[in-house]
Amino acid sequence: MRAVQTVRTAVFYALFIGQTVILAIAVGLIAVIWRRRTRLGWAISMYWRNSNVALLGAIVGIKTVVEGVENVPPGAAIIASKHQSDWDIFALLPAAQRPAFIAKRELIDIPFFGWAAQSMDTISIDRRLGALAIPQMLKDARAALDRGCRIVIYPEGTRKAPLADADYRQGIVRLYGALDVPVVPVALTSGLYWGRNTGVMWPGTARARYLPAIPPGLEPAAFAARLKQVIETETTRMIAEDVAAGLKRPLTPAFLARLEAATQANGADAG
Repeated sequence: MRAVQTVRTAVFYALFIGQTVILAIAVGLIAVIWRRRTRLGWAISMYWRNSNVALLGAIVGIKTVVEGVENVPPGAAIIASKHQSDWDIFALLPAAQRPAFIAKRELIDIPFFGWAAQSMDTISIDRRLGALAIPQMLKDARAALDRGCRIVIYPEGTRKAPLADADYRQGIVRLYGALDVPVVPVALTSGLYWGRNTGVMWPGTARARYLPAIPPGLEPAAFAARLKQVIETETTRMIAEDVAAGLKRPLTPAFLARLEAATQANGADAG
């Protein structure tokens, strides 16, 4: 099974990376010419999303399910998602409608790719500046909301393995306080199938679940605690559901022990 999935994974990566480069050049050139978001650029971005979802299913056997879209309120909002895999971008794009992803500056500095990302309202943050990067991020986020975007942020700042210790940053708390809009938490299970820095993808159904929005107006500490609690509890519950249903990937005793501990700690028993 592992050998077969290794070959399938290599084939998917070749197609995924190849078309990403070609489409990034196309959208980057469009951005240079028009210097703004265009319908053509967005159509290419959605083609990239939809084609990769199709390739994941056909080649690797990873199906995509997104639930709870009805929890995304109309109008301005922040979408705060767990981050385990590149799949998470595919999951979040449709419901975000006009997303403004917050991304590290290193990605924006890549020729063509960075131009394409900026033309799609991406907000860059230079993590080398530490807390000094926050004021510019808030300014850019306000401008994105004024353009009709929804802000998309991964509160932990990077991909984390399933059940890894949570490490929520202050960026989401600052955004919540400054923008005064609802925050929609997102839990997901993508790392069970397409893990970080892995050479093997495993078949199954990767799921993302939009959870009820947290309204604006909470104190920063109360908001931070609530966001972490709802995302981590629901993510643990969803992982437990997938494990109980049976996975193709092998699971180590350490992972199963961690899942049991997390389930008990979060009260997230899938039953």
